[in-house]
Amino acid sequence: MAEQETMIKLDGLKKYFVVKSGLIKTKKQYVRAVDEISLEIKTGEVVGLVGESGSGKTTLARVVLGLTKMTGGDVYIDGVDLAHASRQDMKKLRREIAVVFQDPLSNLNPRQTVESSIMRPMLIHGVPKAEAKQKAKEVLDMVKMDQRYLNSFPHQLSGGQLQRIAIARALALNPKIMILDEPTSALDVSVQAQILNLLIELQEDLHLTYLVITHDLNVIKYISDKIAVMYLGRLVEFGTTEDIAKNPLHPYTRSLMASAPVLDPRLRREDKELLKGDPGSLMKIGAGCRFADRCPYATEECKNSEPEVTYVNEHHQVNCYHPLGEVK
Repeated sequence: MAEQETMIKLDGLKKYFVVKSGLIKTKKQYVRAVDEISLEIKTGEVVGLVGESGSGKTTLARVVLGLTKMTGGDVYIDGVDLAHASRQDMKKLRREIAVVFQDPLSNLNPRQTVESSIMRPMLIHGVPKAEAKQKAKEVLDMVKMDQRYLNSFPHQLSGGQLQRIAIARALALNPKIMILDEPTSALDVSVQAQILNLLIELQEDLHLTYLVITHDLNVIKYISDKIAVMYLGRLVEFGTTEDIAKNPLHPYTRSLMASAPVLDPRLRREDKELLKGDPGSLMKIGAGCRFADRCPYATEECKNSEPEVTYVNEHHQVNCYHPLGEVK
């Protein structure tokens, strides 16, 4: 079996935001939203990115999309170095990367029909109008919607239908990568299942590479091949979904897994190690592990120096001095 090519590679990626304070705004502080993230996503993989609000997930996605300029490190997308990409390279990447947002209604023009919304990115990239019209019909078929909806306006559609339109629009330029930012959180549970199954089917048929950002661990476990866990701008654990779900090693990952609701009452446990306290400030980062103040296993070593990456196996890494053993 041939080795998969790397579609997205992050090497020591940093994104800091400057915050000025003081009477005349001369004091500078830095919000380290993404700090030293190194990660590889292979062609055709589905990687789920999880973490609490404020952990840096969306900022990381914005850097990959080219919407936010990185502070340091390197980002390679389909072999293109984002920091040194030419205008032609960026034009190519904008065709290859598509994004689906949490609230499709806010990203569709209420005065444009579904057909116009799907055609717009193609027309911007120079696709002839007749070809764009035909492609709009094709992608609507791909998301299992009748072509009569081409003449509908966003306010006439349900939440599930709007998300299908957003997915259809994302597919219009034949992307290689799709970034899905909370793609099902605004939908009813029954509709969530339909959208997730659609996304899985499209990924398999078109051999797409997905980066899925969500707070719903059940969604991540259902759709992802690998899971990346972020905490206050750092990647604390990364591995296959099976490894992370069955044997989470970082105390933060273990707490996240314990906090996920269990639908089967026979499998519910009362001795869960639920996370206590609030995340710290990204402007007041100490020298040690960022989770140390909330971690029940923290030592002086944890508080004084940042742990190095430990590789449990070639597919499972953890940033922790005291990685936990197998969950009983």
